[in-house]
Amino acid sequence: MFYWSLANKKLIYQNTLLLIASYFFYGWWDYRFLTLIFISTLVDFFIAKGIHLTQKTSQKKLLLSFSLIINLGMLGFFKYYNFFIDSWINLVQGLGYQVNSTKTLSIILPVGISFYTFQTLSYTLDVYYKRLNPKNSFINFATFVSLFPQLVAGPIERAKNLIPQIEKARSFSKEKFSEGINLIIWGLFKKVVIADSLAPLVDKIFLNPSLYDGGTLLLGIFYFTFQIYCDFSGYSDIAIGTAKCLGLDFMTNFNYPYFAKNIGDFWRRWHISLSSWFRDYVFIPLGGSKVSTALFVRNILVVFLISGLWHGANWTFVFWGLSHSLIYFITRYFIIFPQTFKYKENISMTLTFLAVMFAWVFFRSPSITFAFDYLFDLFTRFAIPQTPLKGLFYVAILLFFDFCFSANPQKIFESISPYKKQIILVIMLSFIWVHFSETPKNFIYFQF
Repeated sequence: MFYWSLANKKLIYQNTLLLIASYFFYGWWDYRFLTLIFISTLVDFFIAKGIHLTQKTSQKKLLLSFSLIINLGMLGFFKYYNFFIDSWINLVQGLGYQVNSTKTLSIILPVGISFYTFQTLSYTLDVYYKRLNPKNSFINFATFVSLFPQLVAGPIERAKNLIPQIEKARSFSKEKFSEGINLIIWGLFKKVVIADSLAPLVDKIFLNPSLYDGGTLLLGIFYFTFQIYCDFSGYSDIAIGTAKCLGLDFMTNFNYPYFAKNIGDFWRRWHISLSSWFRDYVFIPLGGSKVSTALFVRNILVVFLISGLWHGANWTFVFWGLSHSLIYFITRYFIIFPQTFKYKENISMTLTFLAVMFAWVFFRSPSITFAFDYLFDLFTRFAIPQTPLKGLFYVAILLFFDFCFSANPQKIFESISPYKKQIILVIMLSFIWVHFSETPKNFIYFQF
């Protein structure tokens, strides 16, 4: 209420309140890492101004390089220092040399550093490519970088979308607030009821897969496929809904990805804010698809390699990213259905889902060896699972809603009376309340 009471005052008051709330929200976890956000904000605010004012291309490139070094340097140190040190030590020891392994450090990974680093970098890059003029208000820019609903797990917002909204006066809208609350409830339902119910089933199977038959191992992958989707898209819905309650519109981050017809379509539907970021700031600057086949293959490999590394400092994530590039090349160059084939789309959708599902094994596993052993046991010891199938109930709920809403969400909303909508929301809230009494789990993407 205090936020909206400032709507009739100066806009700077409302944005300052958002900035303070965002810093308090992040500092509650560990106030020391507020320094990193502030440095990224300060660096890119002034570097963008410098890029805009200077006329020399060489100076523009120098300033951009400075921004990249500062931002990616902090991200690299906190997220990848031990990964590269350990990888180097393992490589050297594999060659028969002894190395002192005490050079690794006990580094705490700041929550959300991958998200806000990419967000602030997009601003500087947009100014560099003359897509955006630098902003004069440090408060507005700092609010854009640290806005609390999406600070720790996205969506990764673009300055050209969010800053104009921050700069514009906002007044309370009952319709927008109601839409935001509905999204928050749906996001909580996906996270608390579905994802957190599947999590213990997945954890139990992945803890020691050698104890289970292949059918149970298949269920473990299947459950994780929907756990990570509901966990991450649930957070996105909560973030987008919270933003709506504040009078802001975040970009859509998920668009029913498991209904994708190929791997390219999947990445246009999954974590859209990240995949579009890589498209605009990595893939296209490298030449995109308007290059030779060899360079196109290189560009795709680079994007998926960086995407894998972005998700975590482990070779499993690198392999997961590269596996998606392999799937992409196979579907692009080798699997071709005749245009007149009646069931082309259904088969493509099924194959894409299965490919994505089996690739998740590497994402979830602690090591590449573990992942391959898991898959080997799955296919060599396959049998009908003997474990309870209660997880299928939660998957069925998700698929029912996703299928209905993906068909024609606007028509469905219009066809449901307000009374029935309230009943559905009450049922969801009841499920959320019951499941909240169980041990809550952190959002998976908090670790990235």
